[in-house]
Amino acid sequence: MARLLLLTDAPGASVEVLPALGLLSHRVRILAPQPQALVDPPDCDLVLLDARRDLSGARGLSRVLRTSGLSTPLVAVFTEGGMAALTGEWQVDDVILDSAGPAEVDARLRFAINRLVEEQDEVPTRITAGGLVIDEESYAARIHGQALDLTYKEFELLKHLASHPGRVFSRAQLLQEVWGYDYFGGTRTVDVHVRRLRAKLGPEHETLIGTIRNVGYRFVGAAGSAQPDESLVD
Repeated sequence: MARLLLLTDAPGASVEVLPALGLLSHRVRILAPQPQALVDPPDCDLVLLDARRDLSGARGLSRVLRTSGLSTPLVAVFTEGGMAALTGEWQVDDVILDSAGPAEVDARLRFAINRLVEEQDEVPTRITAGGLVIDEESYAARIHGQALDLTYKEFELLKHLASHPGRVFSRAQLLQEVWGYDYFGGTRTVDVHVRRLRAKLGPEHETLIGTIRNVGYRFVGAAGSAQPDESLVD
């Protein structure tokens, strides 16, 4: 039996948001979907976010929860029609249709909770390359001691590239491995995030991320060591 925190303003509460919960033994506590209501949230194993009606508000709240340091799994409840709005901007671990049956709901909740436990059992790692330090445990990145103000996806992209120095990733690979297979956006998303990353790294360090023309990107390893080959790098 899991302790669930449901964020919703639905008058019918959990029975309306996800009817299958009424057939399961999980303990459900309900709070309004407002950031101020989560200043001191109750202990729980998983957070359910009602995204059936106010898609924009739910998406924004998912991002606020992530940037505020939410450590428990975050699962959004969608209608089938609302799934079309699911993009990489949603900072959730999984999604569930409100029409899902008890077996599916229970399996998804258990999987999300168990996956977090397995990740927490892993030893936190720190990636260093030249003056760049990426701390996976605190979701922080610094360049020569200067903190980088990165979004969640910018951090994930930089971490992924830095974890495989020298390896070239196509834009499609990065979409799959950083954004996930369920992301509906195009490869242009990768280009935009790389451009923002380079801007935040600054002119002296932007060459940490190399562009391989007509292929994708790679992490060079040390700013200043990259010598752009005009036949390969844009």
